[in-house]
Amino acid sequence: MIAFVDTSAFYAVLDADDDNHQTAKETWITLLRQSSTLFTTNYVLLETAALLQHRIGLTAVRSFHEDVVPLLQVEYVTEEMHRSGVEAVLAAGRKRLSLVDCVSFQVMRQLGIRDAFCFAAHFAEQGFTTRLAGKTR
Repeated sequence: MIAFVDTSAFYAVLDADDDNHQTAKETWITLLRQSSTLFTTNYVLLETAALLQHRIGLTAVRSFHEDVVPLLQVEYVTEEMHRSGVEAVLAAGRKRLSLVDCVSFQVMRQLGIRDAFCFAAHFAEQGFTTRLAGKTR
């Protein structure tokens, strides 16, 4: 399977106190056992690192970069992708829809990725399939 991994999933996997931790952990293990190809963007990596540092601390950031990032295929956002993401977020006019989300949707479409490992409703709203603990939603 090929899946795009969002900040919401990374955070839930790494924070044992997160409400979605158990489901995230099970899904992460399933994806790794299936030898899934896991994509993300450098924007998601940046967002995740900032969130981890703010909420948990630098040890979590180190663990993320040393243990998780090497398992990923990272798509680096181009200037054109960034500009398109800004246009999309401004056109949507929704406070809870971020630039990182809009760029993620664009990257997924460009790469032909349909499945997202996430806990953000925006992905399903955009027509993507979300994967949790091996289940499709």
